[in-house]
Amino acid sequence: MQPYPSYISRHEATVLPAWIDYNGHMNLAYYVVVFDLAGDTLYDHLDIGLPFRKRTGYSTFAVETHTRYEREVKLHDRLCVFSHLLGADAKRLYMFHEMFHADEGYRAATQEVMCLHVNLATRRVAAVPADKLAELQRVVARRGDAPLPPEAGRRIAMPGSPA
Repeated sequence: MQPYPSYISRHEATVLPAWIDYNGHMNLAYYVVVFDLAGDTLYDHLDIGLPFRKRTGYSTFAVETHTRYEREVKLHDRLCVFSHLLGADAKRLYMFHEMFHADEGYRAATQEVMCLHVNLATRRVAAVPADKLAELQRVVARRGDAPLPPEAGRRIAMPGSPA
């Protein structure tokens, strides 16, 4: 396994029988489930998970994701997801996850996620509290001059189609 060195948290999972599709590998929806659980682990590490929600009445909602499937995983395969915080501003968090096969070491998938900070009472986007934003930006700054993963910010299009 060679995750990008700026990862913040690590989440482990095992492919369950219910996750296998008729092609004999993990269905695409369950990659998203594993990435979502890895996001919860990242949020706990950053202190913006469920305790933060209960304490403040604020949470985040995903508004865009981009998942890339690189290699298949199968029943009972052990997975390891490394999660990164690539950016944070007053209303957004930008995360990147890398899923690896825990035993064979290959990268199976990546996902980038853009989330909005939301006031749960109004269900509207709201500014991240200044002290929490400063903490998040310090985490992002620890990446230093490390380049973003090349998969981050990619767009999806048919070859030869207009941009």
